[in-house]
Amino acid sequence: MNTVNIIPAKSDSEIHEIANLAEEIWHQHFTPIIGEAQVNYMVEKFQSYPALREQIGLDGYEYYQLFSSHTFAGYMGIHPEAEALFLSKLYIKKECRGQHLATEALHFLVDLCKDRGLNKIWLTCNKHNENTLAVYDHLGFVITDEQVADIGNGFVMDDFILTLEIR
Repeated sequence: MNTVNIIPAKSDSEIHEIANLAEEIWHQHFTPIIGEAQVNYMVEKFQSYPALREQIGLDGYEYYQLFSSHTFAGYMGIHPEAEALFLSKLYIKKECRGQHLATEALHFLVDLCKDRGLNKIWLTCNKHNENTLAVYDHLGFVITDEQVADIGNGFVMDDFILTLEIR
């Protein structure tokens, strides 16, 4: 049985590791959904080392590395808000999917919300990302809205907004 460890990413090397993994995961998973040009743009704008550093330093984001046994298997980025937690990023390497890492990450986030007095977790997910939408449904998230966000360079994010109430 794999042990799952969730470690706050604080050092430059940890943030670099996340950015490198982001590039791998995004090109593998999202190219068929949104195309290579948009993947390249979004990785640079939202998932690169400079973007992650800015999110942490200026915007109050927190990043965590997910380990399955001793393998760096994924990462998540969160942003605490007034009464909710925005789950900005939760990505798992292809070969590590199916090991219940998303479930473990969600348990971690629910406990974090309870500790911080937050009553829900919300996220956005591409409307055509069917497997991921199914995972979030299985974890108890419900679609509460949808949005089309212009992210520049002629690209948009066409997403559902999903919410999990914390009780």
